[in-house]
Amino acid sequence: MFSPCWSRLSCVALSSRGGLRTLSLFSSSGSSNWSKVVSDAEKIVGYPTSFMSLRCLLSDELSNVAMHLRKLVGTQHPLLNTARGFVYDSKNNLQMRGLVVLLLSKAAGPSHAASDLLAQDMVSGIYPSQRNLAEITELIHTAFLVHRGIVNLKEWTDSDGPLKDMQFGNKMAVLSGDFLLANACTGLAQLNNTKVVELISSAIGDLVQGVYYENSHNTEENGLNDGIDVAAWEEQTFLSHGALLAKSCQAAMELAKHDKESQRLAYKYGKHLSLGHKLNSDLQPFVKSRVGEPLSFSLSAAPIVFHRQIMGRETWHHQLQQAKTLRNQLDYSKLLAAVKSEKGVSTAMDLCCYHGNKALEAIQAFPSSEARSALENIASAVTKF
Repeated sequence: MFSPCWSRLSCVALSSRGGLRTLSLFSSSGSSNWSKVVSDAEKIVGYPTSFMSLRCLLSDELSNVAMHLRKLVGTQHPLLNTARGFVYDSKNNLQMRGLVVLLLSKAAGPSHAASDLLAQDMVSGIYPSQRNLAEITELIHTAFLVHRGIVNLKEWTDSDGPLKDMQFGNKMAVLSGDFLLANACTGLAQLNNTKVVELISSAIGDLVQGVYYENSHNTEENGLNDGIDVAAWEEQTFLSHGALLAKSCQAAMELAKHDKESQRLAYKYGKHLSLGHKLNSDLQPFVKSRVGEPLSFSLSAAPIVFHRQIMGRETWHHQLQQAKTLRNQLDYSKLLAAVKSEKGVSTAMDLCCYHGNKALEAIQAFPSSEARSALENIASAVTKF
């Protein structure tokens, strides 16, 4: 369970360099600030991580997949939106996981125990194996994004569009996702480090388990009944959003032969940054909604989970009934108003600040440097709404 003290923590960022910039991670009005902090961080690690997976993405195999993907233009298959997001989404397609791995690698520097690792092989203070690990992390994340675009054909109706388009899109999602994952596994084996292989392999298993939990819980039927509690939300979110980054950060320390304490702190930073990131994302419809804008959110979003637990089962069921339309569909604006009138949103915001501060706390043990400052800025950004 969450620490009982997190609700009392404020969103004060820890910094040894005179304060951090105020950044907006998700809002469109502050996206330029977020792009700037990521751009500054990319300069620190030596090259834009936005092109980290370029070798794989420009391979002949994936180019053939991209040619077939054009056939989905004009359909409603989510794979098309996923592919479009890789190219056009400047706010979220910034290879954040790989960037964090590289920044942590540079912030930690070479280990005294790494006698067999030649310092001259380092580029911008990062070992080649650590850069390869960052690419592998991004490939795994991208593969799972593609796989999650598979449509459940059992729920597809004729009014939704031609079934053959969805079947073709599903085949493309499976093949392209598998290709990316296979390349990641090949690169992982080439690192020649059994502990790193074990860490990243377990992270892939965590992702699969987390997505399974999401698919089984994140339905309207579950939301209308009991849904998930806070403990289940924490476990599910770590598996599906936190495990890959946390274990990749730990693996980066292992590749440089840092001690167990450094590995623990790197894992802690990745874990809390991921959880803070997810909380910030879940909160956006509740803190940025405007009158007249289309509104939709998951009934397993953090503010909903906390609201449901605070209000109790009977009150929650009554609010859901009140939010239903004559066609027995949810009026999200009514439900949003009910949630915002209580403490579910503020509880989620407090918890987001808690995780941001825990990530900042973990990074303080590393030597003061530009890389550490960039990691501090990123952790601070997830607490801004």
